[in-house]
Amino acid sequence: MPGASPDTRQGEVGSRDAALLAATVREAGALALSMFRTELREWTKGGSSPVSEADIAVNDLIRDRLQSAVPDYGWLSEESADDPARLERQRVWIIDPIDGTRAYLAGREDWCVSAALVENASPILAAVFAPVSQEFFFATRGAGATLNGAPIRASTGRDLEFVKVAGPKPLIERLALPDGAHILPRIGSLALRLCGVADCRVDVAFAGGQSRDWDLAAADLIVHEADGTLTTLAGEAIVYNRPEVTHGVLVAAGRDRHARIVEHFRNRPAG
Repeated sequence: MPGASPDTRQGEVGSRDAALLAATVREAGALALSMFRTELREWTKGGSSPVSEADIAVNDLIRDRLQSAVPDYGWLSEESADDPARLERQRVWIIDPIDGTRAYLAGREDWCVSAALVENASPILAAVFAPVSQEFFFATRGAGATLNGAPIRASTGRDLEFVKVAGPKPLIERLALPDGAHILPRIGSLALRLCGVADCRVDVAFAGGQSRDWDLAAADLIVHEADGTLTTLAGEAIVYNRPEVTHGVLVAAGRDRHARIVEHFRNRPAG
């Protein structure tokens, strides 16, 4: 988008940004898929987090495409050194090149590319692409969420009977589910776990503590635009692009069911 002034785009979600993000995430997904189930160099960062040359290659591709097009936007990615300059930018790309790296390296299919554009601490554009299944989630603030171009919406209702729940077992146990509820197998990508709420394959999804901005930003908007909600257990919204990018325990569900779950945890604090 050479020649586009940031001032002309302030306060609105530009179609050029949306097209740029969608094309970039699709290209990044294709690159990740081309390296999937091949011999890759891998190592550990931060003591326990796996990373591979595929993560770095995908990160470099996304950064090249996005920052060359809109150099005035900030940048925050799991696989880039954090630049505090992002805190001064109104708009910031928040990227997880491969969300679910452990699944990716194990040859499982539950991984994705996750990318969002955040404005003033809130996501305004989001794309989550699972290349193996070719599932492409996309959302624009105020315009709804789609899966492969078709509108999606979170499940309705407040009941917890027969719901499909995903997340860490201790959190699910605290929900005190009735008989008939279905606990889903672990989903390696947190972004995909949360996006499952947006298209009804999951009714309730939890995120344990220690998730980061890049795990959440894209899925947060997709869930919200699908008439769902993602917050802390106390019902507080997630704030992005702050000096501290780590978040505590979170829950996502359709609006009414989410309200009931937040009420449940307020009345039954951990102890």
